[in-house]
Parts: sequence; structure tokens; C-alpha cells
Amino acid sequence: MSIWCVILSILFSPLAVYDKGCGSIVIVFLLTLCGWVPGVMAALVILNNPKA
Repeated sequence: MSIWCVILSILFSPLAVYDKGCGSIVIVFLLTLCGWVPGVMAALVILNNPKA
């Protein structure tokens, strides 16, 4: 995970997980609508997943 991905996930979470698939974008977008912190946390977890 690069520093640019971390910065992008803090500024605009759904855009940071763009290459992980449509489901990830939707989940992160909905969590971001619920609150900024849950969206950022979900984006960082998805970006830090070693399987993807």
C-alpha cells in the first residue's frame, strides 16, 4: 500500500478502492455516507487486504 493510496483514501475513499471492484466501491461509498471515519477505515482495510 503506497502513501498515495492512503492519502486518496483519506480524501476520497471510494476513489481509492476503484481498482478493487464494484462491490468495494459501493460498500465504501455507503459507509462514507454514514460517516467519514467508517468510509476511511473500510477503504484502508480493503487496500491492506493481501488477497486482493
